[in-house]
Amino acid sequence: MRKIFVAGNWKLNKTIAEAKDLVNAMLPELEKITNVDKAVCPSYLAVPAVAEVCKGTSLKVGAQNVYWEDSGAFTGEVAPKMVAEVCDYVIVGHSERRAMFGETDETVNKRLKAALEAGLHVIVCVGETLEENEAGETEAVVSRQLKQGLADITAAQAEKITIAYEPVWAIGTGKAATPEDANNVHKNVIRPLLTAQFGEARAQAMRIQYGGSIKPDNAAELFAMSDIDGGLVGGASLKADSFVEIIRAASMVTIVVEESEK
Repeated sequence: MRKIFVAGNWKLNKTIAEAKDLVNAMLPELEKITNVDKAVCPSYLAVPAVAEVCKGTSLKVGAQNVYWEDSGAFTGEVAPKMVAEVCDYVIVGHSERRAMFGETDETVNKRLKAALEAGLHVIVCVGETLEENEAGETEAVVSRQLKQGLADITAAQAEKITIAYEPVWAIGTGKAATPEDANNVHKNVIRPLLTAQFGEARAQAMRIQYGGSIKPDNAAELFAMSDIDGGLVGGASLKADSFVEIIRAASMVTIVVEESEK
């Protein structure tokens, strides 16, 4: 049984003070849930303050992006070793980075390699647009993004990689793929590609998050699917009660599975 991993992506939201208040509001309940891995990814300026609040707790901290060079004349970028000083995780390849900031499969690969070299755990995002989905291109798009994004990565390195499948048409729209449709992509597209590259054992151990409009009312059904191993949560992670409820739903699914395996 893979331990469910739920991460909150706060995007361009919350000042430093607001981010600290949000974490302080979440922590009392989150600390009661021990069978789910959990993280929050604030904006860069809030990361150190949030990391300080989370010190000594089970809530990990991640960054939303990273550059691939250690230093140099790259105004506005943040180096992997800088992120690793305060973060456990980093997100690369988010659909908004791809759509708005010129991210490509090749630059995702460069960011991933640099982040792993710095010792970070990496959430690698893949997913298709509405047009690609309606054209029946989901498998082709996700396969290309995975193959190129994970190029030259070894099975040993893959231990620190989480894949997040985020159908772009479901992000911030209130729409969500059905649990069955999302699980189909995880089970029949992503997992086989991981198996081909890293071998059966590593592929089965890797976690594949779903990242499209997870909410308290659909979280349990999504997490109950065979190959949905957690969530990359956007808007619902910006309110303490809703994020706690999503993680609580993950916790209950894990307990049920563990009981059934006894």
